[in-house]
Amino acid sequence: MTTDTTQSLVCTRLQNVLFVTINRPQARNALNAEVVVAIAQLARDARADEDLRAIVLRGARGFFCAGGDVSDFKSRLDAVSADVDPVAQRNRAFGAFMETVVSIPVPLIAVVEGAALGGGMGLACMADIVLATPQARFALTETSLGVVPAQIMPFVVRRIGTVRARRMGLSAERVAGEEAVRLGIVDALAGDTDALDELLAQWLTRIGRCAPQANRLMKTMAGEAAEMPLSAFLDQAAHGFSRCMQDEGQAGIAAFRAREPAPWCIEFSPGDIRAVYVGQGTHGAIA
Repeated sequence: MTTDTTQSLVCTRLQNVLFVTINRPQARNALNAEVVVAIAQLARDARADEDLRAIVLRGARGFFCAGGDVSDFKSRLDAVSADVDPVAQRNRAFGAFMETVVSIPVPLIAVVEGAALGGGMGLACMADIVLATPQARFALTETSLGVVPAQIMPFVVRRIGTVRARRMGLSAERVAGEEAVRLGIVDALAGDTDALDELLAQWLTRIGRCAPQANRLMKTMAGEAAEMPLSAFLDQAAHGFSRCMQDEGQAGIAAFRAREPAPWCIEFSPGDIRAVYVGQGTHGAIA
């Protein structure tokens, strides 16, 4: 297990799963420039890291992410001129960051405690799997501040649909627990932090039973299936299936016939998960 720390991000690698924790509890883990740059770099690195199995994104001290850091909004507004609109430029740059994150080729799990607000909800909506406690709250709070959830909207709509995205954006309502599950924001709930660690271990073990390269192709295909013409997608998918069959598929089928675990199988225990976050020093409630 290895851990790397920047001022605002803590990353631990265990069994080729990268545990990424936003570590700005004093700001409710709001996204500042340093966090955005660091996460974007991790996303780019993941494309070339053939050993990487999954990424887990969490917020420190029991709070996922309060969205964009509003501390510099005023300075951006003051800089607007007739020739240059830095507010629009910075907002679009955040959209480019979101595009980079959504292109992560391995399973991305968001573990949500406390709240995922504004851009924080956008981050959660980009994940392949969202785990949360019943008390975790999700909201598109931008309109209550007089702005709009501009760059995150495509990712929110993809996860929960247009009608539900309008409902949340037009009311700035906060949803939690079973309602968040019903709306499609959350995939599974755990009673508290300890139970959430156990739930995360279960999901990582499930992912660990799946072949790494097959999972990468699976994630790509899931994105393409809704965008490509049907016939073109099926032609491409057939070639992808063939590549898998000639590689990991041989080992997977052999293991199935022998009633043995496939060679890529990994398992996580709740103790493994707790050790990661204890080592990071990021567990516990915000003081």
